[in-house]
This record gives sequence, C-alpha cells and structure tokens, in this order.
Amino acid sequence: MDDIRVERQGAIGLIVMARAEANNSSRPQTLSEICQAMDDLMADEMVRAIILAADGRHFSAGADFAFLDDLTRMDSPTIRDQVYAHFQGAARRIYHCPKPTIALVQGAAVTVGCELALACDFRIATRNAFFQESWVKLGIMPPLGGTFLLPRLIGFGRAADMCLRGRAVKAEEALAIGLVSELVDPEMLRERGLEMAIELAAAAPMAYAAVKTALHRGSESAIEAEWSANLPQQALLLTSEDFREGLAAVRERRAPAFTGR
Repeated sequence: MDDIRVERQGAIGLIVMARAEANNSSRPQTLSEICQAMDDLMADEMVRAIILAADGRHFSAGADFAFLDDLTRMDSPTIRDQVYAHFQGAARRIYHCPKPTIALVQGAAVTVGCELALACDFRIATRNAFFQESWVKLGIMPPLGGTFLLPRLIGFGRAADMCLRGRAVKAEEALAIGLVSELVDPEMLRERGLEMAIELAAAAPMAYAAVKTALHRGSESAIEAEWSANLPQQALLLTSEDFREGLAAVRERRAPAFTGR
C-alpha cells in the first residue's frame, strides 16, 4: 500500500492516510487501499476497534486535483462503476463496520475527508480542525453519505448550510453542534483516540454491532419497525455468553471480559 499505512496496537487497528506531502488528498488508489484495509481489519477477530487517522497537518484536504482533472475526461458509466466503486465503497465499509470506528481529525477534513469522517461512529478533532462539504463550489454534490448523515447529526438547517453553501465548520462550532465528540490539542490526538478505542474495544462485540445497526436502521425507518426489528435481536443477545459475563461483572463489581460469543 502506497497511500495508507495499517497499524495494529493490541486490539486496535489503525488506518493512517499517509500522503502528508499532498495534504492526504484522495484519489482512487487511496480509497481502494482503505477498502482493502477495512476488509482485512473487519475480518481479523483480534481487532476490536478501528481508527481512521492521517499523517501531517491535515486529515484530508479533499480530492486530488489531478484526479479531478481526469474525471473531466471520463464518461458517466466509468465514473459510476469504476471510480465511485472505491470512493463509495470505502464510506460504505466504514459506516456498516460492526466494530467501533473513530476518526481522528486534524486540520482540514474537506469533501471526501469530511464524508469518511462522518461515516465513523465517533470523531475526535484537534482545535485547529475544520469540516467542509464544499462539493457545490465545484458544481457537484456530496456523494458519499453527507447529505444523509449530516441532517441526522446536526439538524437539517445546519446540514443545508454546509452542503448548499459549502461553508467550513471550525472545531469549536463542530463540538457545539455535535459534529465531533470532543476536542483535543494536536499532540494529544493519537493518545486520546487510542484511549477511546480501547474503551470501545472492551464492549460486547455482538451487542455493540446490534445497537449500531439499530441506530442506523432507526434513522431510516419508523418506530414500529424498530420495535419489530429490535425484539428478536435482543432475544438473541440475551442468550449470549457475553450477556452472562456482563451480568456477572456487574454483580461482582469488576470489568467484563467479553468474547463476542
């Protein structure tokens, strides 16, 4: 892999965008490598949480301009079937990942970078970070999930402000409106991300995946559908070894040791 680096720290898998010299701008190769890394980390039973991070000053300054220029010479089917297979494929994998996912954002998270961060369960940002869905300024639209996720995260009005005006949201505002979970100083970003990942990795894997799926489904359906879908899932979880372990841990006032069974 040339555009990213995959690291493992105990039960934590890290996907690190490694094009600092290009401000981690995205091209098809970058997203293809993220797809492969996500597949590998999701399949690895030893990995219990995944962090998406980046080298350098910026999380991702958006799409690579050489790539954007190439797009002007492609036809629609090629763009849809080849290019966005990787771009949307990466966002889909992150969003649907049953394991906890955390984006660690420093500097710019623009267009592609913003939408990959949105696909994660949590976002921790530095105080110099900003998020921008500036697609409309190029005459195009957010295609990787932003128009779905942003209204649910920050409300329709704020989402429209970001998507229709292409306005950048700086770190303090992002925290105030719920776009990020917390802010840290740049030198603490990796450390805090690992702390949260370790916390989430200790969760019961099946229950975490079930709750995450339910939250996603709940944003797309009605409450009656949620009640119908959640009952059999809860019944399954109540028969798991993890539930018995969680109950025992509470009674014995100790940390649980979940196994995903």
